[in-house]
Amino acid sequence: MRPEIKPALAGLPQLASPAAAWRRRLLLPLAFTGGLASLGIEFAAARLLAPFFGQSLFIQLTAAAALLTAAIPIASRPILSLAQSGFAQVSVGLVLGSLISVIVLFAAPVILLGMVSPFVIRLRIRELETAGNAAGAVYALSTLGSILGTFVPVFWLIPSYGTRPTIFVLAFLLGAISAAGLYEPGRRRLYLLIPVLIIALALLSGGAIRAATYGTRIFETESAYNYIQVVRAGNETQLLLDEGSAIHSIYDPTTLYTHGYWDDVLLAPYFGSGRVPGRVALVGLAGGTVARQFTAIDGPIPIDGVELDPKIVDVGRRYFHMTEPNLHVTVADGRYWMATQAGRYDVILVDAYRQPYIPFYLTTREFFESAKAHLLPDGVLAINVGRTPTDNRLVDALSGTLNAVFPNVFTIETNQRFTNTVIYATSAPATVDRFLARAQAESNPKLQPIVADALATGNIRRVPANGIVFTDDLAPVERLIDDIILSYIRSSR
Repeated sequence: MRPEIKPALAGLPQLASPAAAWRRRLLLPLAFTGGLASLGIEFAAARLLAPFFGQSLFIQLTAAAALLTAAIPIASRPILSLAQSGFAQVSVGLVLGSLISVIVLFAAPVILLGMVSPFVIRLRIRELETAGNAAGAVYALSTLGSILGTFVPVFWLIPSYGTRPTIFVLAFLLGAISAAGLYEPGRRRLYLLIPVLIIALALLSGGAIRAATYGTRIFETESAYNYIQVVRAGNETQLLLDEGSAIHSIYDPTTLYTHGYWDDVLLAPYFGSGRVPGRVALVGLAGGTVARQFTAIDGPIPIDGVELDPKIVDVGRRYFHMTEPNLHVTVADGRYWMATQAGRYDVILVDAYRQPYIPFYLTTREFFESAKAHLLPDGVLAINVGRTPTDNRLVDALSGTLNAVFPNVFTIETNQRFTNTVIYATSAPATVDRFLARAQAESNPKLQPIVADALATGNIRRVPANGIVFTDDLAPVERLIDDIILSYIRSSR
């Protein structure tokens, strides 16, 4: 048997020298590190885009991948800044050019890492009888590394240290094991410069994650869910998330009013009981703008605020004066909270649609049925929906779905500083005329300016059923949002 096997293995390298033996011992650790780094880089790549839109051949591959990985945070910053400018200028060529550049930037190290396992298997096979064992061991360790590369960056490194430090940690792991594999007695040790160079790149990449597109940046951080930025524009403190295309909370100590959808939410009782709400729930609390509005205008009514991201809660308390004693904050997913912890409310606001990142499970008939079960008989469900000045398809889809759950659905548009629509759904007897009568009879002077804005520019109307119903089985909200964005870009050229 042996003479027949040797020809089949003639192309395989013969490992005999001490250096070769040392490298053989590094094969399995290298497969593990390659799997960990590959998945970790892919997850970190997605997070990096958010704030902007011979025998030593296998070791040389990981060394090159390590250096390319370490270059990503530095090279990506000007590229992503150009992409962001392209979106702001609605420049398709600039956006696509930047996107292709980023894809190439990430593709190089990931492709190199994808070559590691096949090379390791080839180098570990000495006899055909043991080929299966060799391949199995490599892929087992590579898979284990991939599992860790999935969870460790997302749940520990990125939330604790940020995206760029995470990428440098992965690059350093690859660089360190590559340098160890390149060790050979009597050889010049320039390979030791690989991890040193990675550390130098990490030190050079300090500074802000992303510059403020306007105003003055006063805080930024990363969480497990978002890139968070707080900017000050005039008297206002504003909360921006991820690419910063929308303002999620406003705090202005000089005025009570935002002239945005946060004001319009306070009009919800006019569609229901007509009274000051006894209890309110806010799904998507953000920096607490609506909680502050309700408390300042209607008094210290009990408010349950639900926010998925604990770092946003911390930012709200630190920068947005979210200190109302009547506000009870729960850090949880909105749908899970609705199903397990919610009480009974006069008003429920869903403000968790952070375009273009809309959780589909918060847009479905089943979710709205769950919310309805937690409303008092004359309670009102309010949904904040972003839109473009000329495209109401998302509003139509959600109001159509709400019509499958509630007998009465209405909208009020925000057409001054922002382009939002608040959809109101209720089981109480409600008409536009009844709303107008209650609004015009409002005696609370703090509410009267909000009423005046809504009556002047809100285009208050009842929305009939339109046949569109999103369900847990089919809610193509991502496709709808993508189409709206592309249509907006085409119409703006």
